Amino acid sequence: MADHARALVVGATGQIGRAAVHALVADGWEVTAASRGGGRDARWPREVRTLALDRDEPEALAAAVGEGVGLLVDVTAMSGEHARQLAALTGRVGSAVVLSSAAVYVDARGRAFGAHSDPGLCADYPVPVTERQPTLEPGEGYGAQKVLLERELLALGKRLPVTLLRAGAVHGPHCRTPRELYFVKRWLDGRPVRVLAHGGESRFQPVHVDNVAELVRLAARRPASRVLNAGDPTAPTVAEIARAVDAAVGWECETVLLEGAPPTAEPSVGRTPWSLPKPLVFDMAAAEAELGYRPVTTYEESLPRTVEWLAATLRGRDWRVAFPEMAAAYEPTELFAYDAEDRWLAGRRA
Repeated sequence: MADHARALVVGATGQIGRAAVHALVADGWEVTAASRGGGRDARWPREVRTLALDRDEPEALAAAVGEGVGLLVDVTAMSGEHARQLAALTGRVGSAVVLSSAAVYVDARGRAFGAHSDPGLCADYPVPVTERQPTLEPGEGYGAQKVLLERELLALGKRLPVTLLRAGAVHGPHCRTPRELYFVKRWLDGRPVRVLAHGGESRFQPVHVDNVAELVRLAARRPASRVLNAGDPTAPTVAEIARAVDAAVGWECETVLLEGAPPTAEPSVGRTPWSLPKPLVFDMAAAEAELGYRPVTTYEESLPRTVEWLAATLRGRDWRVAFPEMAAAYEPTELFAYDAEDRWLAGRRA
């Protein structure tokens, strides 16, 4: 039997989990924050319980739920197996909110975002993308696994109402793969110039962790089986993001715009973590209508705190040590290939 005052957050010490715990406690929930290490965030009040949980251990999640919780927030669910873990808890969980991803979406020709840097071959979405946009077929790979997760959870219907949040480019403190590192490290390195491919017009829908947490809070108040986009109120271009970081750190950097894709001879030049050839922008009307969602922050308002956290984490350390998951996700030469940029810039000015 679900205890409707209690909430369990799985993945609580990740960037989204931290903010979700904070928002739920403020909304009156008795929260247990579960993570592999069982740690806690300094912003959480003392009454937040912590729990060490490896959700891939057999029966570990069921034991954490115990006799029941009113809400289960799952930031770490990635697969059909994880969906089946949650399905086994029907009757002991009042409702759930589970993180999905923009990576589920395909365009009218079945192309997924980020699959190709060539504008002629990359996904070409409508602007903005609604939740009715087609998705990948379930299968292997990150996006296809998220689709499988979504379908199995939605099939539970009223037995376990699940809100699935399709998050865009998540930003905020405690991110393991912070895209803003691209500009912050360049500032710390004193790099006076940057090159932005696609004319600096790339747009990849961002969402701040506090806006995700607000969606979690509202979904917990209005349980239902559904999918909703999770995005900030605007989707700035990569050139606008660059200027916003400059403003946050109080510095000026020259921007060189490269029309089209990075050059074949120097494929790292102009490539950033936002550099999609064509935009991916979310329609947030469904969340507004179903939940009464209003974002609690904007990209620009939230950026100074993110930059401060990044700079403090990075100073005096190799970025690959400070952010090993970022290093694994991006080849180092793709992000900070200053020699390649200098060669390209010298050729351009010759």
